[in-house]
Amino acid sequence: MSSSEWEAVIGLEVHAQLKTSSKLFSRESAQYGAEPNTQVNEVCAGMPGALPVINERAVEYAMVAGYALGCEVHLWSQFARKNYFYPDLPKGYQISQFKHPICTGGGVDYLLDGELKRCNLTRIHLEEDAGKNIHAPNGSLVDLNRAGVPLIEIVGEPELRSADEATAYLKELRNILRYLDVCDGNLEEGSFRCDANVSVRPRGQEAFGTRAELKNINSFRFIQRAIDYEIARQIDLLENGEQVVQETRLFNHDTGRTTSMRSKEEAHDYRYFPDPDLPPLVIAPEWSERVKAALPELPGQKRERYQRDLGLPAYDADVLTQARPVAEFFEAAVAAHDNPKGIANWVMNEVLREVDNPEEGLDALAFGPAQLAELVQMVDDKELTGKIAKAVFAKMVESGQAPTEIADAEGLRPIRDEGRLRALIADILANNPAQVEQFRGGKTKLMGFFIGQLMQQTRGKADPGLGRKLLMEELNSDNEDG
Repeated sequence: MSSSEWEAVIGLEVHAQLKTSSKLFSRESAQYGAEPNTQVNEVCAGMPGALPVINERAVEYAMVAGYALGCEVHLWSQFARKNYFYPDLPKGYQISQFKHPICTGGGVDYLLDGELKRCNLTRIHLEEDAGKNIHAPNGSLVDLNRAGVPLIEIVGEPELRSADEATAYLKELRNILRYLDVCDGNLEEGSFRCDANVSVRPRGQEAFGTRAELKNINSFRFIQRAIDYEIARQIDLLENGEQVVQETRLFNHDTGRTTSMRSKEEAHDYRYFPDPDLPPLVIAPEWSERVKAALPELPGQKRERYQRDLGLPAYDADVLTQARPVAEFFEAAVAAHDNPKGIANWVMNEVLREVDNPEEGLDALAFGPAQLAELVQMVDDKELTGKIAKAVFAKMVESGQAPTEIADAEGLRPIRDEGRLRALIADILANNPAQVEQFRGGKTKLMGFFIGQLMQQTRGKADPGLGRKLLMEELNSDNEDG
């Protein structure tokens, strides 16, 4: 069979760290970057007799994510103990949810090559993170700072069929969580990470093949490479008469290969049972309704509105909604000057060039959306040429001054004095008699040459529309006299 006769089946499990200041079951700090083992107390260290107490904000954030993703948010859910033994799990079990998660159903709508696709969700559940093993040449160490950090695990249905689909789905999911402000989505710090269950089957077959789980991948590029490699590896095994083994595999980004880590556990291997230290999680209906009513407009909704109400192309709408601060900057500028397309062009081509991280960099700009709107309006009103507007923008980046102030201080407003422009045009025509004769002989493309000369004489300040009009009058005047 050729590779085109095989179909990949991919299901993703995303662990998203919630943006709470404290851990899921204790008041210990959940912030990233502290010295190892400095954010550990009796609860996260698993000391005998230490009892967990649920973090209310974490529950709220789980509800926010659930409602935003179209899930059914259950007012009654239950925590369970997931039992396994590993050095970074001091209690010998992880507190998670199993039979009764806080959210079920829902889905993520995402764009791939301009086509809207959907991947349905199985569930979203709350759980605590484990610690971190640090491996060194002379041994391994354990840092328990992450132990007890609040997570939601978002489990997708096995409906993705390629690495491209998986990556697009993950980017949209991350964007949604960041819009909701429930997760910072930082892949490098591990606050958004993914396990991918990958299998292949002959195209047209309904039964799933044997899956391998690719564990804890924290880069979109690595996710793409890992899934592509794993699909090719499994196809190669099956075409050579071998079997795919159900196992957990790790991706080595240096070699671009996945390697076996351990056999894949099933749910019964973890011996789940309800946590006796935690009562069922019961959510008041009024609280749930308040959370639902307070949801912000999500990126997909913004994309649709930008195209429908503002007349933006799909590409522009997609770029402007990739980060909530960018969308908010754009909307504030449009509120100040009603030219959505013009402002979109400036935001995408000039503003975003000035920031390294669109999620945070806009706050560091010396100017705000009102000043950008003023600049675009000056261009629309022909008070500035496009070229000069870019020079004004550069000054705005440096000083934060309003564009009108910069234009006046620098003498950058366009020259509209007809008498001055006619005098300059007369000199240009007198100094270029051959070109004048060619133009009058029918070589009208030379108008660009004359406009260039006028702009050179005025250092780009001549009003181009008025300059063209006056040039046409002067160049045609002798013909009309004749």
